[in-house]
Amino acid sequence: MKCVILQPSYIPWRGYFHQIFKADLFIFYDDVQYDKHGWRNRNRVKTSQGSRWLTIPVHSAGVVAEKIPINMVRINRDKPWHTTHWTTLRQLYGKAPFFRQYEPLLTDYYGRNPEFLADFTIELTIELARQLGIVHTRFLRSSALSGITGSRTERLINILKSVGATEYISGPSAQNYLETELFPAAGISLEYISYDYPHYPQLYPPYDPQVSILDLMFMTGPEALGYII
Repeated sequence: MKCVILQPSYIPWRGYFHQIFKADLFIFYDDVQYDKHGWRNRNRVKTSQGSRWLTIPVHSAGVVAEKIPINMVRINRDKPWHTTHWTTLRQLYGKAPFFRQYEPLLTDYYGRNPEFLADFTIELTIELARQLGIVHTRFLRSSALSGITGSRTERLINILKSVGATEYISGPSAQNYLETELFPAAGISLEYISYDYPHYPQLYPPYDPQVSILDLMFMTGPEALGYII
């Protein structure tokens, strides 16, 4: 069984969904420490002036110092971020070829005001994967597993063993920190995914491959998965 373990992110880029596609089981690594300046609560969209961050505000006081896990980070619901984000997406992509196809779905999600960041980002990611046509992948949260211990790589392997995985698929940057020798010792093969994707039409030049999956979906609709796999 092929497995991917990744931290949940907000409207991730297409490389994230490539890993979802390749996995039989995709595990949201939601019980590790929240990284304040990572991708957990933000991503980029294209504008006529370049890329722009959409950031979900969180109650971040002490989350790094206290090593709060991702699944315990609360959204700051005093700020109308969901209205602002949806208004921004409609302004930027309202004329995109397939915006209307996804508008009802996103209207629903941005009409919500969830308490926890991971609840929102995970549910939206799963729904976007299904909209892309990725229907074979099962999803699980690491926080749903009990008794998982170990250092960085050891903990990953213990998660893989607990779900019966035989192959681990990882992004290329993990080559810098994974203790690769531990995988064959555990009877698990290791594959590094390659992020090499074709260009697709975008509303605002120059081309930027590092933006949210929504850019690709709004521009290519039912063909989006073909620009990933």
